[in-house]
Amino acid sequence: MAFQDRSGQQVPSVVFHTRKGDAWVDVSTDDLFKGKTVAVFSLPGAFTPTCSSTHLPRYNELAKEFYARGVDSILCVSVNDTFVMNAWLADQEAENIIVVPDGNGDFTKGMGMLVSKDQLGFGDRSWRYSMLVKDGKIEKMFIEPEKEGDPFEVSDADTMLKYIDPNWKSQESISIFTKPGCSFCAKAKQLLQEKGLDYEEIVLGKDATTTSVRAITGKTSAPQVFIGGKYIGGSEELEAYLAK
Repeated sequence: MAFQDRSGQQVPSVVFHTRKGDAWVDVSTDDLFKGKTVAVFSLPGAFTPTCSSTHLPRYNELAKEFYARGVDSILCVSVNDTFVMNAWLADQEAENIIVVPDGNGDFTKGMGMLVSKDQLGFGDRSWRYSMLVKDGKIEKMFIEPEKEGDPFEVSDADTMLKYIDPNWKSQESISIFTKPGCSFCAKAKQLLQEKGLDYEEIVLGKDATTTSVRAITGKTSAPQVFIGGKYIGGSEELEAYLAK
């Protein structure tokens, strides 16, 4: 099927049945879009591989960059029920994303993005796409090409940010292994924060063990910092690297 670029049109008027705590809460498209600038990405399903490993995590990682450029919220729409979406959000620890359970597919159908995934046992799901919406009006859509499988080429967070700000450049990804109560770890994190650099913290004893850091670096000390796929070292090496 040929997907229609709906840029310039209003988003479909839909009420989503969501679960917050022990209560049902109906959320309308007006609640989500009226008077706001919203980045939306839609995907085939919660807990599915690309959605969990790349699509949602990258939007969550770059949320501050979106906010700094006038985006009020980031929505993830999927044809899943609210219990599944809430469980996925908790599993992903994606505190910057609002998940929207389009359980009946009404919003996705209104967008012309409902597709059959019967061959996978999924039933009807959303084609992968993203869009920038201002006060309920779609300014720009990025629709994945119609290919076999599940293409993921244009609906990513980086593409959306570059549309919003053509001068935006991606920061190299940073990971830091730390230990609780480690003063050198605190120093390393402070150095990164002073430079305005976002990072992912891997806490030894919680997120990984010393076996992992030894296997990667040959050391068991903390912190151990990686930037853009390059091993930097501890806090002193990080300080020297950032001073260049």
